[in-house]
Amino acid sequence: MGRTRQRASGLSDPPAVLAVTLLSGLGGHLPSPALIAGEVACQLAAGAAIGLLAGLAGASGLRRAALPAPGLYPIAILALIVAGSGAASLAHASGFPAVWLPALVLGNVRLPHGPAIRGFAEGVAWLAQTGLFVMPGLPASPSRLPAQIRPALAAGPVLVLPGRPAAVAVAVLPLRVPWRQQAFLSLAGLRGAVPIVLATIPLSARVPGATRLFDVVFIVVVISTLLQGTTLPWAARRLRVTAPAEPLDIDVGAAPLEALHAGLLQAQIPPGSRLHGVEISGLRLPAQANMALIVRRGVLMPAPAASMRIACGMP
Repeated sequence: MGRTRQRASGLSDPPAVLAVTLLSGLGGHLPSPALIAGEVACQLAAGAAIGLLAGLAGASGLRRAALPAPGLYPIAILALIVAGSGAASLAHASGFPAVWLPALVLGNVRLPHGPAIRGFAEGVAWLAQTGLFVMPGLPASPSRLPAQIRPALAAGPVLVLPGRPAAVAVAVLPLRVPWRQQAFLSLAGLRGAVPIVLATIPLSARVPGATRLFDVVFIVVVISTLLQGTTLPWAARRLRVTAPAEPLDIDVGAAPLEALHAGLLQAQIPPGSRLHGVEISGLRLPAQANMALIVRRGVLMPAPAASMRIACGMP
């Protein structure tokens, strides 16, 4: 679900941000829709080209480079993504695909010290999400919000009842999504920080009426989050769109043992893995590899015999 949301954000949020930014900077002069669509497409294409080039160059360089410390690899990736964003800014292209695509490329290739890189990326992502949810609330003024409750209550049902179901039906029409899943997507509502972030763009551009628009969007998002967001688990069960958790990939961590010219490898076997029940001799480990320890249900076990089987959920 999280990866699906990331892909959806990477594909839907950049065009929306570009369109709102362009419309906010026009000063009330509305050009033709074809001109707006062409400008958005050009910026997205240029940003995607820069991001893809940065991702491929980074993947090739980091796999060949031998940095002196493991902690330098996350910093190198962060510097690469910042450079891609800067290049997109200089080229007047969209920075979203210039940042998202190299992260997508680097996240799907084997890099040295992968667990350390993923841990660093998760920490930065949580920090960014915290900032994303805190900063949009700064322009909100409690003294202004009560005056916009009625417009928000009038606009909210229009978005929830005819607006979102119609948009979902049109968006998934080529995909032939079952009606139960369409209903669940329609119930998801207008939630999260992105609508509020979009409302801050005309506010920053000093567009007339932007303050009122921001207050209305803020109230609609809060109400939708409290009412629709809390009922999503119940709606998923009633519509029978829940699915059992899928087995995760094997989580492998490595630590170098420089004095022995070797490495210590730790592997976590998740539930549902095909390695469950496989004997040690069937793992086809390299001739130089030695099984040192097994932790099963919190119990340390010595170096196993070749006939011992692997148990899911334990390293």
